[in-house]
Amino acid sequence: MVAAADQRSDNQIPRRLDSISSLAHSCSGWPELTTYSISRHSLAPFECSATISGNRAPFQSYWKWNSLSIVRGIVMTLPRRRLLQLAAGAAALPAVSRLAWAQTYPSRPVRIVVGYPAGIAPDITARLIAQSLSERFGQQVIVDNRPGAGSNIAADAVVRAAPDGYTLLAMTVTNTVNSTLYDNLSFNLIRDIAPVAGTFRSPQVLEVNPSVPAKTLPEFIAYAKANPGKINYASDGNGSAPHVVGELFKAMAGVDLVHVPYRGSYLPDLLSGQVQAAFSSIATPIAYIRAGQLRALAVTTTTRSDALPDIPTVGEFVPGFEAYLWHGIGVPKKTPIEIIDKLNKEINAVLSDPNMKARLVGLGGEPMSMAPAEFEKFIADETEKWAKVIKFAGIKPR
Repeated sequence: MVAAADQRSDNQIPRRLDSISSLAHSCSGWPELTTYSISRHSLAPFECSATISGNRAPFQSYWKWNSLSIVRGIVMTLPRRRLLQLAAGAAALPAVSRLAWAQTYPSRPVRIVVGYPAGIAPDITARLIAQSLSERFGQQVIVDNRPGAGSNIAADAVVRAAPDGYTLLAMTVTNTVNSTLYDNLSFNLIRDIAPVAGTFRSPQVLEVNPSVPAKTLPEFIAYAKANPGKINYASDGNGSAPHVVGELFKAMAGVDLVHVPYRGSYLPDLLSGQVQAAFSSIATPIAYIRAGQLRALAVTTTTRSDALPDIPTVGEFVPGFEAYLWHGIGVPKKTPIEIIDKLNKEINAVLSDPNMKARLVGLGGEPMSMAPAEFEKFIADETEKWAKVIKFAGIKPR
């Protein structure tokens, strides 16, 4: 199609076009032309906007035309101001559409993909959140367990999912560790996952077998320095949270402990004295601590735990030490911000409920309410922190 903006006499206006439409209106000063379908005319004399339909429609204007727009084979000439108004309206349509989408979300079941088996902490907290969200949404929120590869299978599944808010990732500190631990991941956590909300955080506790001749953390550090390489500490495997926290402690306290990775539970060997120490989630050893079968020396957070109020923090003796076990929710990166904001609002409302708070405290932790931007910074900081530990300690995947 050809459009020319010029001024021509009446007899220069083409009188034949292919596939013409009928005359709808005529403009003042124009000869009667059956080849034009007039859709609008302006207040200014001899300025009209016409719509011509046709497969091939060479069009040359009469007097003055400001602009030309082509939509699905239809040629429209519009005054510049009107064209700009329409363009602005068209640009606003995606935002309006996303807002409407967010208002009706969710309209079908939502999945929370968990990278661990049922029954352990990340699964338990995901199910608590899922149950409460189901009640608030009026739609079922399902927990989908995808264990394996240090939780990377679950993360990869969410990265590949449609960014529509119906597939969520149950995030943990392990996701930030894996960003450096594995150098062949098919995804990048920071690039491919959009943080939505934190849900839960808890300290780990440094506990020892009673055979260790140290009743306080300073005594333990002194004993370890006097006996380098003689104390074994257990973990759930290379790169697991207990492992990287143990390596952080070794570096900051200046002690030499020997790491012993386990594929299953290390508690039987810790209770029997086959290994002497571990940095565990509080919920794991707390019953044995209260029964006197294990001795708690310190918690890893900056403040003492309500679950073990008499146990000091590591930071009280090793300045600057801080480590959390934490959980949160993420979505595929291109998920509309309106959906992310709605999920964040609903999750934070769930976390503010007294019954939910009590249940999370029962797991040895507390709610971790954060705005999306705050959670995003938290994840970036955690990724950077554990990258330094992994590189310094030379940790490799199991």
